[in-house]
Amino acid sequence: MSNDVRREHDLLGERDIPAGAYYGVQTLRGVENFHITGIPLSTYPSFVKSLAYVKKAAALANGQLGLLPMNVADAISRACDAVLAGKHGEHFVVDMIQGGAGTSTNMNANEVIANAALEILGYEKGRYDIVHPNNHVNLCQSTNDVYPTAIRLTLILKIRALMEAMEHLRAAFEKKSDEFSDVIKMGRTQLQDAVPMTLGQEFGAYAIMLGEDIERMKEAQALVREINLGATAIGTGLNAHPDYAPLVAEKLRELTGMDVLTSPNLVEATQDSGVYVQLSGVLKRVAVKLSKICNDLRLLASGPRCGLNEINLPAMAPGSTIMPGKVNPIIPEVVNQVAYLVIGNDVTVSFAAEAGQLELNVMEPVIAFSLFNSLVALRRACKTLADRCITGITANRDKCREYVECSIGLVTALNPYIVYERSTEIAHEALETNRTVCEIVLEKGYLKKEELDDILSPENMVKPKWMGKKKEG
Repeated sequence: MSNDVRREHDLLGERDIPAGAYYGVQTLRGVENFHITGIPLSTYPSFVKSLAYVKKAAALANGQLGLLPMNVADAISRACDAVLAGKHGEHFVVDMIQGGAGTSTNMNANEVIANAALEILGYEKGRYDIVHPNNHVNLCQSTNDVYPTAIRLTLILKIRALMEAMEHLRAAFEKKSDEFSDVIKMGRTQLQDAVPMTLGQEFGAYAIMLGEDIERMKEAQALVREINLGATAIGTGLNAHPDYAPLVAEKLRELTGMDVLTSPNLVEATQDSGVYVQLSGVLKRVAVKLSKICNDLRLLASGPRCGLNEINLPAMAPGSTIMPGKVNPIIPEVVNQVAYLVIGNDVTVSFAAEAGQLELNVMEPVIAFSLFNSLVALRRACKTLADRCITGITANRDKCREYVECSIGLVTALNPYIVYERSTEIAHEALETNRTVCEIVLEKGYLKKEELDDILSPENMVKPKWMGKKKEG
């Protein structure tokens, strides 16, 4: 930027703006007022582009309705195209968390687009008598419909990206499920021996869990499609042309390819934050289940000599500055931490949504910030877990089999044949004497060896099979 300045004024007076800046006086005040996260709008290019989509759709609609001179509407549209192409992004400088229900964000967009349009028309920045941030770029709009609409467009994009990453992770688990389909291991409940299963069944369950959550994400995304553009200040549409709301939604669909629809009640849509709560809850659900899966992976890979050691996670880094040879499960660990972040963000979204008063929720900036962070972090976590952990997991087949053969959990298969009470007796004695279930059953003469071998074959215990006698009568 040049060292020269231009002078701009607003309600509170005059300020000097760097001559090369595309933003203006209201953006400058936003920057000065909100030293909060240190994370400007430009950190989220998809959000900046969503703002540009809204402003372009508005310019096209206002031009078609005869509310803007066509040369001004065209210049605003072309300025938005520049933003959509990645230009001027560094001039979106306001902090993501701000007071004013997003007004500083809306004005940042209005001023950047106005000054970019002025250059297109051959004027210097700041000639707002030609293209004005409020009178032209913000025509038929309010922060209260622009800001939430841009948030929702961004959420749709980020939900899509997250679902792609989740599908990538789901496929990685499915592949391992097939690879481990013949690995017999001991299932566990409450960290105690249960009954045999395959490692493939264990990993297949994780794939199903992720598939279910992808469906929940689709449902949440469908709710996000409803926008309130055209509501202006509180939903009554004050200062907007009667035909503006349906027309601007049509333009927005054409520009974005997103199937957005205007809310049937714009007063309700302007104040209700329920969709954010719903989406955040789904993200929390994904996070909780991912964290549970990572807890399992850490347990199954614990050891290598003094833990379960049923699987090997790929070694990603040396694990200790003092203990030679130690390798830690760092990828599941980082995904656990992402889960905690998302769960915390859900609490933030819940409180912020509840804090809405009367016709507007002024806490939308922290809602948007929390949801964007959760979506980005979860997407990266899914990709990282798939590529740097799941695809490289190997099974310790002999160790898995050893646990099965020495477990008293096998006794469960005897219930249909020798009844629960005798099975309990055998289990207790096996624990007390450190002998196998098979040895005790044969000693007591409850079953013949051939029968016992069939009943206690782990391969026969990983799927439904009735091994007892049918009751007569």
